[in-house]
Amino acid sequence: MSMSENSRNNFPNNSRDKSLNHAPDKSRDQSHNISLGGFSILRTTGAALEQQLALALNAAEQKILFFANTNFIVKCQALQPQMQTANTLIVNDGIGVDIATWVIHREKFPENLNGTDFIPHYLHSVCNQARVFLVGGKPGIAIRAATTLREQFNVHVVGSCDGYAQSQDTQKVIAEINASAANVVLVAMGNPMQEKWILENRQLLNASVFIGVGALLDFLAGDKPRAPHLIQKFRLEWLYRLCLEPTRLMRRYTLDIAVFLALCIRTEKWRKNAMKTH
Repeated sequence: MSMSENSRNNFPNNSRDKSLNHAPDKSRDQSHNISLGGFSILRTTGAALEQQLALALNAAEQKILFFANTNFIVKCQALQPQMQTANTLIVNDGIGVDIATWVIHREKFPENLNGTDFIPHYLHSVCNQARVFLVGGKPGIAIRAATTLREQFNVHVVGSCDGYAQSQDTQKVIAEINASAANVVLVAMGNPMQEKWILENRQLLNASVFIGVGALLDFLAGDKPRAPHLIQKFRLEWLYRLCLEPTRLMRRYTLDIAVFLALCIRTEKWRKNAMKTH
């Protein structure tokens, strides 16, 4: 099953769409970390993030990338100690994180670094070096996502396994990834399972770059549609997804938002109090 033309047109189309290329902007290259919900979120640009990941790939240095939306902040609290000891980059994803950051710190992120747009663009930029392995999704999803990455973004996908029966034997999956000589691993299991999988297994893998990708494989495979460009432009893709999947996403975009905001405010108070005592 291939993606429909409409679904394809809602993805960044590598070099054919110059407006989506991350042009260097020296005025915005001052990267630093912002504390939110107990996580250290990197305030950076797409171009600077691509460069960091490319350097890790060239040096065969392990680097983990996670995209922090409101669901990540709420669901991944228990994984904070592991993320602090691993070589982990956490970047902003979504309007909820932007709003909370402005309310608490009066600071804005230069770009919305959602993985659905960033990852295909990044993989295309390193297509001569990257050997990509896909983990997760329903049966057949990773295979179709791999086809899209190969055909639309010239990405060298060296293997895949679904997030169901094929991934039950973790040691077998690790052996397959290492045998494929993959240096980039995309894990699509949702929060917090994908983050936990990466943090627990990275040291057994020979790959350099690990990325938690959420629903990216579903979008690439055409199993879920992207929002129209106008809705994306006004940053209402969350509302579009809620309309498509109300049962699954209603709690995330209602009650969990309140939990997220309360968590961010509470942890910021703790952080400031801890700074005063020191």
